[in-house]
Amino acid sequence: MSHDSPPPRDTRHALPMALLRAREAVMTRFRPMLAAHDINEQQWRVIRVLGEVDSLDATEVAVRANILAPSLTRMIKAMTERGLISRARDASDGRRVMLSIAPQGRALLQAVAPDSTAIYQQLEADYGPARTAQLIEMLIALADLAEPQLDKTPDLN
Repeated sequence: MSHDSPPPRDTRHALPMALLRAREAVMTRFRPMLAAHDINEQQWRVIRVLGEVDSLDATEVAVRANILAPSLTRMIKAMTERGLISRARDASDGRRVMLSIAPQGRALLQAVAPDSTAIYQQLEADYGPARTAQLIEMLIALADLAEPQLDKTPDLN
């Protein structure tokens, strides 16, 4: 390290550490609910993403759910066996894996919705609705800085 460079920020004020602590503060509230439904955080993100669409290419699911492609590949079989998602080959391109939410996955979304809503409401009450909305918009803008890099996501074939 050169004598001219400023010292590194203390970890409390380092952006990556602050983001990790904030994520942990939020997820600590959600983990018990997910555990009660026998689902982990990554599986829940896949269910949430697929609950918003008819079907998606597996690579796009990985990107939208913030899951590494190899991790999603490992999860697909287990989630399919549990009846949470459906897997099919793309009719126009047999190399592409298309995923969709299965009836049990949709039922899980509906079962979790009341608890999830209550957690979000408590977070907003604790942090403030306006601050929560502003934080989400700021985090979206920050994440959007990485968009060009998302095109380099490994293929799931």
